[in-house]
Formats: sequence, C-alpha cells, structure tokens
Amino acid sequence: MSWQEEKEVVGKEIIRALYENSMIKTWFRDNPHGWTLVSGIWSPLYIQLRPLSSYPELLKKVGYALSTLIKEECKAVNRIIGVATAGIPIATAISFAGGIPSGFTRKLEGVRSVGDFNTFVKSYGEHSLIEGILADGDTVGIVDDLVTKFDSKLVALKQLEYEIKIRRLSNVRCSDVIVVLDREQGAQEIAKGYGIELHCLIPFSSKGVTWLKEVFTEHEYQVIVDYLRDYEKYQDPRIQEDLRTIATQKGKGRAVARG
Repeated sequence: MSWQEEKEVVGKEIIRALYENSMIKTWFRDNPHGWTLVSGIWSPLYIQLRPLSSYPELLKKVGYALSTLIKEECKAVNRIIGVATAGIPIATAISFAGGIPSGFTRKLEGVRSVGDFNTFVKSYGEHSLIEGILADGDTVGIVDDLVTKFDSKLVALKQLEYEIKIRRLSNVRCSDVIVVLDREQGAQEIAKGYGIELHCLIPFSSKGVTWLKEVFTEHEYQVIVDYLRDYEKYQDPRIQEDLRTIATQKGKGRAVARG
C-alpha cells in the first residue's frame, strides 16, 4: 500500500473516531442552537480536538499517522515544535511513534496574531518562547491539531524566529506546518505566501465530510456540506431556527430547513 492510500485509510478511521468521541460536534446531535465562533460567524458544526489526549489509543494512532506523514512528505524535517496547547500532546505522540525530537511553544496570553505578538514581545524580555532543544542546522516542523486561517501558526513561527535569535542559532529554518485537520478555509494559500508547506491528515471540506457520510444522519450531511459551500446563507436567523426545529424534533417527523 502506498503512503497516499494508507493516508486515506487512516484519515477515515481518525475522523470517524473524532466524531464518535464528540470532538467533531454538530447542531443536530450535540447542540440545537449551534455555535457562534470566535469570528462571530454562526456554525452548525464545531471542531474541538483538545480532548484528544483523553483517548490514548486514538492519540497513539494520530502520532503514528503524522510521524509517517512527516517522513514521507517533510523529509528535511528533523525536529518538531507543538503549538500550545493542543499541539503539545500531538507532537509528543509523534515523537514516541517516529523518534522525532520535539519541543513546544509557550502559551502567550492574549496573543492571537502577529501584531499581538510584536506588541507582546517588546515587554517580554529575553525569556524562552519555546521549550525544548534547538540546534544549528535544524529544519523544524510546526505541529498543531487543526488550522483555519493560519494566524496561530504565524505566531508560532514568530516565536521560533525570536528563539533562534535569542539562542544565537544558525541555519535553523521552518519549512513545514503539520496538522491533523485542515478546515480548508484559505490556510494553504497563506502558508505558501510565507514559503511554508501546509500538510494535513484530514482535508475537511474536500474529503473529511465525505468520509463522515456513513456516520452522519442525512440532515447532518446535507446541511454541513451546504454550510461549507455557503456559510453566509446560514447567518440568517430564520434558517438557524429551522435547524433548531430539525434537531429538537428528531424522530417526530421530517422537517426541512429553508434554503
């Protein structure tokens, strides 16, 4: 079996386990009111992989899959840095599975963008922003649970740049960002603009949703596919109310959302 074939098989297994363990939530099964995301956008879908370390066998499978991905797709990478906090157990699992040395970024309270980082670091002083060993000549891969707009990954890259300077290292670079799940909302293009390759195990919009079709209900699948195609339509309170009705009347007859 080729790596690409194996990647599809393990990607399907992992995304279904994420759904079954409620790390991928839907309005239909988990919360009739849906979710208002940090961006202010309403969503019938919520992806939260932080509980992954509570499922050791699943975390072990993720570690194996991503360590293989790194060896197959990021051949130059010899060290990984987990992004605090969700990326830390994943990077550790990769280290155990693939023997790749790892470290992690410090959590910077209130820092969500490069602008925030530049303001923060002026008063931070010469303290470590990354825990773990870095050495001259390293090619570093940044590891996290998922990616949406790439902002947190840019902050991690800035932390790495700062650490290279403070430690007076030479020829250290970051070539790749590795995540379990890419929501496919523009991060690939942003990464390329910074000369970074973004790698994921689960491309959510193009493949992940299809991989979930067998475990989703018909309503879940149809609404989420449509939402990913046109999220603005779902900002209409009338449609949100219709979806609440569908979720609260499970088994009481078929309801159809306005569309």
